[in-house]
Amino acid sequence: MTTTSLLHRAALRVLPLALPLALGACQSTPTAPQQPWTADLGNGQYQNPILHADYSDPDAIRVGDTYYMTSSSFSNTPGLPLLQSTDMVNWELVGHALPKLVPENVFATPQPGKGVWAPCLRFHDGKFWIFYPDPDFGIYVITATNFTGPWSAPHLLAGGKGLIDPTPLWDNDGKAYLLHGWAKSRAGFNNVLTLRSMAPDGRTLLDTSGQIVIDGNKLPNYKTLEGPKFYKKDGYYYVFAPAGGVEEGWQSVFRSRSITGPYEDKIVMAQGKSSTNGPHQGAWVTAQDGSDWFFHFQDKRAYGRVVHLQPMRWKDGWPLIGEEVEASGVGQPFLRHAKPMASGALRVPPTGDEFSGAALGLQWQWSANGKPEWYSLAARPGQLRLQAQPGTNLREMASVLTQKLPAPAFTVDTRIELSATREGDRAGLVLLGMKYAWLGLRRAGTGSQLVLGVCEGNEHACTEKDQLVLPIDANAAWLRMTMADGVASFSYSLDNSKFIEAGQPFKASMGRWVGAQMGLFSTGGTQAHADVDYFRVSK
Repeated sequence: MTTTSLLHRAALRVLPLALPLALGACQSTPTAPQQPWTADLGNGQYQNPILHADYSDPDAIRVGDTYYMTSSSFSNTPGLPLLQSTDMVNWELVGHALPKLVPENVFATPQPGKGVWAPCLRFHDGKFWIFYPDPDFGIYVITATNFTGPWSAPHLLAGGKGLIDPTPLWDNDGKAYLLHGWAKSRAGFNNVLTLRSMAPDGRTLLDTSGQIVIDGNKLPNYKTLEGPKFYKKDGYYYVFAPAGGVEEGWQSVFRSRSITGPYEDKIVMAQGKSSTNGPHQGAWVTAQDGSDWFFHFQDKRAYGRVVHLQPMRWKDGWPLIGEEVEASGVGQPFLRHAKPMASGALRVPPTGDEFSGAALGLQWQWSANGKPEWYSLAARPGQLRLQAQPGTNLREMASVLTQKLPAPAFTVDTRIELSATREGDRAGLVLLGMKYAWLGLRRAGTGSQLVLGVCEGNEHACTEKDQLVLPIDANAAWLRMTMADGVASFSYSLDNSKFIEAGQPFKASMGRWVGAQMGLFSTGGTQAHADVDYFRVSK
């Protein structure tokens, strides 16, 4: 949709009613120069995105002087990352709310694009709540007294296919409601938001089907209305909801004096003349000083859905997000802006891991429900031991250990030692998406080979082809991946001094609803394993 048409759409309308794994904190905190991406510019300003990593569909709240955030995690575990900040710009990853996906047997193997979709984070009645949808099973609720946990086991609030993007509202009269969207891939329809009465304790819904209160099919040029967030202010019910798709869409807001409608609508943020495509879906947060801010994502394909922060103000009873375009009431995203507050120490989610602590860094996730026997930090202190698991195609293996891409450009360095006796046992450094590439070691005869593997295809399947880089006498190598502009280059060294390029550069590929992920793997017979000395991420 063009800027002109978006400005035209800004006019108001009235709608008819209608694991067993515990991934602990990484013990070391890299210094600022080592970070591949830092939002805080150190001069009272910040740059967007504030998180250049795939924290998709972010939701955020403030409780006291602290800000909290969670996001989608799809089929990776542990799921529902927990982030914390004192200034909305500098964020720490402090844990995960969901150790395992349920039903556990379903997620014993990777389920690309399934699992945890857009969650909603709230603080109510003295505790934290996360409402999260699984499009194949329904809407779940978990709670915790402390943000870092422990969190309760998932409770299925609403079972059924296609229920997504839940957002609760506890009203002033004590009644509670749940608003949610629909996934066409499961329900057969979408572009509408359904309101349902809910028990205040979040355990049951009080009606069987609810009612459609916002219908995108009745709005000109609307498609894929989803991701609602429910708020109340000055006697109005406000629904913040994006439309138009993740890459080209915009942010709309709907308001009504009655919770059941009719709702007026207004586009409040679009790409405009900015370079930030599809700016939408996130959270309105009011700071300690009363200023308003909006978190949203930007889909950057292989880099995932990265998180932006925009100032928000009110104009004629409507929010205006970002920089106003020609007095239209429609905002466009800022790339740089003054920080919400001057305080706040420099913080970023972890990326590197020296494997010197008692637990893995919090950034690590498995490709499905993990098992404790897959790894050890005690077998060889100071290193990560990955026990080989059977399998060939890395997209189909739950035991691949991954993390998000942390910046537009960065370098990963690691040292891997392969202990194997069976032909074909292997271990390496991988860039994983719908397509993937890896560089690593493979057992061949009585020695080892350095191998570059590439798997190309579509979202449902890819065929891996391996290229012999070099036969070697050693069983260890230093591996490097350098990424810029979505293209990765692999190189290796046998002495940690001279690095030699391996194969051709590889264009990173997004996964199913997620960005590409980098990580480690070990495959082969039960007697094989790989020892990883460190995983270092730098500019």
